[in-house]
Amino acid sequence: MSAPSPSNSGAKPDSARAPKTGRLLLVPAPLDFGCDEQAPLQDAIPAGTLLAASRLQYWICENAKTTRAYLKRVHVFQSLSVELQALHIQELPRAVHKKGDHHGEFDARPLLAPALSGHDIGLVSEAGMPAIADPGSSVVRAAHDLGLTVVPLVGPVSILLGLAASGLNGQNFAFVGYLPQDPSARTRRVRELEGLCLKEGQTQLFIETPYRNAAMMQTLLQTLAPSTRLSVNSGLTLPTAHSFSATVANWRNHGWGPDNSTPAVFAIGG
Repeated sequence: MSAPSPSNSGAKPDSARAPKTGRLLLVPAPLDFGCDEQAPLQDAIPAGTLLAASRLQYWICENAKTTRAYLKRVHVFQSLSVELQALHIQELPRAVHKKGDHHGEFDARPLLAPALSGHDIGLVSEAGMPAIADPGSSVVRAAHDLGLTVVPLVGPVSILLGLAASGLNGQNFAFVGYLPQDPSARTRRVRELEGLCLKEGQTQLFIETPYRNAAMMQTLLQTLAPSTRLSVNSGLTLPTAHSFSATVANWRNHGWGPDNSTPAVFAIGG
């Protein structure tokens, strides 16, 4: 009897091989969530990202309703692989929306069970890139812990668009999220951030819930030194986008500020 060939020696039967795992795809969304008008999707999201999104059947998101609305827009350009009603959409817990998930307190591994069975999963937030100024970092962290491949897709990131349009230091910058809602605490925080700008030359970027834009502008113009540069970028990627960067002294004469319904990115620098 002939000996087994080297190519088959020790080979495991198909039933004993580890199943192929799926990937986690980070799917950017347009920046028009909650706005009165929508950006043309084909202008805001690359064709390759739309194609990848159209092929996914499993999703993790902030809100299932807004995710379906986004995928309905995707379907206009790239037909979905399954009917919209047949998609498997899991929402992150509400506590994650309120407190964030970047501190590692939420275990997202159970949400990734379909990937362990071989299905690609899409992670999407309501605007921009998931896990950047939005929930999702716990899901990305869990994917790495499970040995899954993480694939960030190309799309708009409001913070980087705002930084690029600001004319401020793009070699040394920090995104500090939301500032305090309390007026006194917000004023103190603005002074701290201005101090970092002057001491380190570091651009400070932050955002605010749109209905508090006016309050934020009032604090900035009353607190910052006249020579500090302030950049405000509102409605990025929309036809009505507005960007303005100038010293605070010039801002006080400019008379413009973001409205109370459009998302804006604020930046200060020396």
